[in-house]
Amino acid sequence: MAMGLHGKGSGGRRGRGARAPMAEINVTPLVDVMLVLLIIFMVTAPLLKAAVPVELPESRAKAMAEAQHQITLTVKRDGTIWFDTTQLAPGELADRLAAVPAEPDGKRPLVALRADRAIDYGRVMEVMGELNRAGFTSISLVSDAGEGTVSDGSGT
Repeated sequence: MAMGLHGKGSGGRRGRGARAPMAEINVTPLVDVMLVLLIIFMVTAPLLKAAVPVELPESRAKAMAEAQHQITLTVKRDGTIWFDTTQLAPGELADRLAAVPAEPDGKRPLVALRADRAIDYGRVMEVMGELNRAGFTSISLVSDAGEGTVSDGSGT
């Protein structure tokens, strides 16, 4: 009768402390954490886009696709104007609009105009007049669709 003296482990003896090192990495917890982070970023990414908080008017217009290069102008309730995330001083809007470079095809970029629902309509028209004077003819008026999405109604 032959016995195998050179078995697995240390001489065929497998006690509690004599375990072989595991060669594979368990990636299941890593995948779980990555999926949770992906969901968190997918939920918070749209919230980070509009940095200046305003109460948008509600509309039943369909949501439009976003342009790759667009400028966001925000008119707050107190009448202050924000160029993307920078507050502008009174009278600075025309200079900032003149400094915006044209796209390669010669057109001006799309402007997304966000105005608080309580703002005076005349103030919104002043901003649109400055946009028109600076050569921006593609303007989207941003409104709240009421279902948590943002829709744009194109204007001039």
